[in-house]
This record gives sequence, C-alpha cells and structure tokens, in this order.
Amino acid sequence: MAEPVRLAFVVESGTDVRLVDGLAERFSLTVLARRIIGGVAVSHPPRAAAAIEVGPAGRLAFARWVTRRLRALHPDRVLVQGYGAAALAANWVARHGPPTFMLVCSPVEAYYRCRRAAAMPDKPYRPWALWGLETLARLNARLGRHYVVLSEHLAEVVRGHGGGLPVSVIPVYGVDTARFAPATRPRDDLKRALGLPPDRPLLFFSSRVAPEKDAETLLQAVRRLGEAGLGVHVLHRSGGHRAFLRAAEQVGVAARCTATDAVHPDALPADYQAADLCVQASRAEGLGFSPLEALACGTPVVAAAVGGLRETVIPGETGWLYPPGDAAALADAIEAVLADPAEGARRAARGRALVQERFERRMVFDQLAALLA
Repeated sequence: MAEPVRLAFVVESGTDVRLVDGLAERFSLTVLARRIIGGVAVSHPPRAAAAIEVGPAGRLAFARWVTRRLRALHPDRVLVQGYGAAALAANWVARHGPPTFMLVCSPVEAYYRCRRAAAMPDKPYRPWALWGLETLARLNARLGRHYVVLSEHLAEVVRGHGGGLPVSVIPVYGVDTARFAPATRPRDDLKRALGLPPDRPLLFFSSRVAPEKDAETLLQAVRRLGEAGLGVHVLHRSGGHRAFLRAAEQVGVAARCTATDAVHPDALPADYQAADLCVQASRAEGLGFSPLEALACGTPVVAAAVGGLRETVIPGETGWLYPPGDAAALADAIEAVLADPAEGARRAARGRALVQERFERRMVFDQLAALLA
C-alpha cells in the first residue's frame, strides 16, 4: 500500500476546520499556521489527524518561519493559502523543493478596497497597503506554479495578475449535503428550539463582520422592512457578533436581532433549516459558502450581485440578487421572497440540486487530491 502524500498546508489568515479535516482525510497533513492575535488559526479543533504548528503573528516573520519549516519538513506537496507574503515564501522554496499550489479563496485586493466604503475604524484604508497587496500578487504570479481557486470569478482575478499560470477551479471545502439537508420538522418548531421568535420571518446572516461583508446594508434593509410593517428577525453567528449588535443599535434594529459567537459547523444546519431566508450581503465575494449551505437545506437565498455569488445565486432559478450596497433593493427582494413561499421553495430546491452536482464535499476534495497527487 502506497504511503500517503505528505502535504504541508500554509495558512496565513485563518481557515475553516472543514478544509483541514478534508485534507487530513486524504493526506499526511501538517498545517503551518500564522498566530492570529485575538482569534484562532483553525476555526475549531480538527477531527482528523493533522499536525498543527503555529508560527509568528507578524506576516513577514511568518513568511520567514514558513521558509525554514518547509525546508526542514521536506513535504511532497505544499498548498499555501492565498497569494501574500507566505505564498511568496512557499513559492521561493519550491524553486528547489516540492511543488507548491496557491489556494485562492478570496479576491484579496477587492476585499481591501471595500475598506473605503465601509469606514470601519479598526480596518482603515491605506493606498500603500493596497499597492503592497497588488505587488505580492504579481510576484507570486511570476514565481508560482499553479492556482487552485473556488470559482470562475476568482480564476479571472488571478489571471489578471499575469504570469500565465495554470488555474484549476475546485470549490473546496464544498458542502456535505447529507448533513446540510432540508428540515423534517416545521420551521416554527425549529425556531422555538433555538430560542428564536416563531411568529416572525427569520433571516440568517452568518458572514463575519468585515468591510467586504456589508452588514450595514442588511441592517438598513431590516429597518426599512420594519417601517413598512414587516417585522423580520435576524440571526447572526460570527466572532464579530458584538460589533454586529453595536451596528444594529446604531441603526435602531437591535431588538430584532439575535447575535452569538460562531458555532461549530455541525450546528449550522439547524440555523439554516429554521430560517425563512438566508441573506448574503457582500461588497465583494470569492464564492460564498453560506448561500450554498442554505440552498442545500432548502432555504431561499438573497445575495448581492457580486463576484462568485453570481455563479450560484441565479435570478429566477436558484435565488434572488440585488445591487450591492442598495438597502432598498435588498428590502424589496426580502419582501418578495417572504410574500411567495412556494416560489422560494422552488428556487431553493433547484439550488440544492446545483450544490449536489457541483459542490458536494467528497467530490471536490477528491478533485483536489487528484490534482495534488
């Protein structure tokens, strides 16, 4: 029996445990992760066997540490997150070492540009920082070997960096459609079980609080709906839940929001199943797994018409789109979904079929394993 491929996974900005578990099931995995001050490198403890090493918090110090660790580990393959400083270090080692693949889950420059519109004090916009990101992207495009991206949108992004590298579209970590499945109990019962008001339409918003995720437009839409007599309730789960509630208080809708810390992925299906609607309000997006998980659970989706969301949330077929940043249009879309539950169920059913066909967890990890092997 052949020995498993020894894979080093370099994580510069934190990662979801589902990605780590999927890789550990197929490879002898070592995770080289940057320490996240005030956060965690991997969202939850992995179930599968993986060696996790945590390096310095500073990005340049982490890149130097990655260089040393990769030379000491001698892995068969390297998968590095993004196209930042750590990717540059891994690609440099790969000149005389193991083949390195850049896993691109987000359009980094577009996310950074969102800081101009969001005006979040703890995430200021600095032109020189954007120049640095763009420079790193171009250097990695010339030094690297291969991109793995989640969507066709991200494929366009990385091709725009030049270099002419091969690009494989593989949407890991995918969706476990056996776990994320339609509910077998009435939504009102599921809301009560979660301690949520059963007599109001429930909107689920699971994105982190960040400039690119645009919680502000969602909260403005909730206020508009309330003023029009439609009292919806919002469920939010993320590490930034306190900031979300502060923003809700400023808009005057905190009483219509329940916000908690992020939950383990195993608990997420219950949230989607209880919700009447999932909202993905984004200013930019690489792919967007939350809408896919919602559709797999039979929950209708409204999303901003940006990035990879336009590949999966298709008006008239799998969901509703609205112009990014337009609170009035978002409120109208939410009202349209809630006014026609049968149409919402029809589009969600088509969405689940799409997820099963293109985003099933086992299938996408098998595709990645075949590429890296």
